[in-house]
Amino acid sequence: MPCGRQFSARFSFAILLLVAACGGLPLFAQNSIEDVHIQPRIQPAAAKEPEIDPALKTHTKPLKVDVDMVLVPVTITDPMNRLVTGLDRDNFNLFEGKDQQEIKTFSSEDAPVSIGVIFDMSGSMSSKIERAREAVIQFFKTANPQDEFFMITFSDKPEEVADFTSSVDEIQSRLLYTIPKGRTALLDAIYLGVSKMRQAKYPKKALLIISDGGDNHSRYTEGEIRSMVKEADILIYAIGIYDHYFPTEEERLGPALLSDITELTGGRAFTIDNPNDLADVSTKIGIELRNQYVLGYRPKNHVRDGKWRKIKVKLLPPKGLPPLKVYAKTGYYAPTE
Repeated sequence: MPCGRQFSARFSFAILLLVAACGGLPLFAQNSIEDVHIQPRIQPAAAKEPEIDPALKTHTKPLKVDVDMVLVPVTITDPMNRLVTGLDRDNFNLFEGKDQQEIKTFSSEDAPVSIGVIFDMSGSMSSKIERAREAVIQFFKTANPQDEFFMITFSDKPEEVADFTSSVDEIQSRLLYTIPKGRTALLDAIYLGVSKMRQAKYPKKALLIISDGGDNHSRYTEGEIRSMVKEADILIYAIGIYDHYFPTEEERLGPALLSDITELTGGRAFTIDNPNDLADVSTKIGIELRNQYVLGYRPKNHVRDGKWRKIKVKLLPPKGLPPLKVYAKTGYYAPTE
């Protein structure tokens, strides 16, 4: 059982009520992995590019899946960035556009996940590489035994170093032989990761990006990658490792880039400036990924026009709680005829 569940549901709920009643909340603690339990009632492309991985040479058509039931993974956190668990179906309202949808299915089970790790091996990672490897190991420790993984590393270009496997040891051994060098083709790596996920075994799919800078060597642009992740039903999380100052423009834009891409999918980006925090944050992401609510609905709009449909999840929390944050994907593409 994750360490964040060491307190009983009733005790954690009472603490939240007490804090709210006193009118104050502790300072934000990003690296805390404690859970809060609630008891239920019941860049442009270069003109000339070096050799490109064959997997990146062809722009694919938008991925639009026939949708009878739309599944929406949802994460809830409190002002201290701790998970809030124990809510039930009645605590959620779900909208597609302006129309409220009936929530047909509701679960908070730890279902198996297909996971891709996108790992920065550019030259600037040299001083952080050991801690970054440790972060991956800690992330794997939160895994469900049925989970499957693949790994992509990237510097001047992305490379698939481990195909889908349920063996954590295999991924870790491949990671030991990688040497940091070159520039940062982050967007190309995300493209390859999303493409690879088409081979996934499980409906629930996620990417974890670990990088220390913004993109400076990709063929694909941010706009193209944003469109691609909107079309893919994949949660994306990221850990950005940044210095206190940004020596280049792409590094200055790095945090915003990761935030924009992850939040489109219902995931989120964590920005840290101390590599010692990597392992704790990766553990937090692993626990969060496996403690989400999943809301399912059948859209009232039956038109198969292939258009983007916006999704909004609204929370109806129990009385007395402080403001809670909702993370959910922002929409999906409707099926076509």
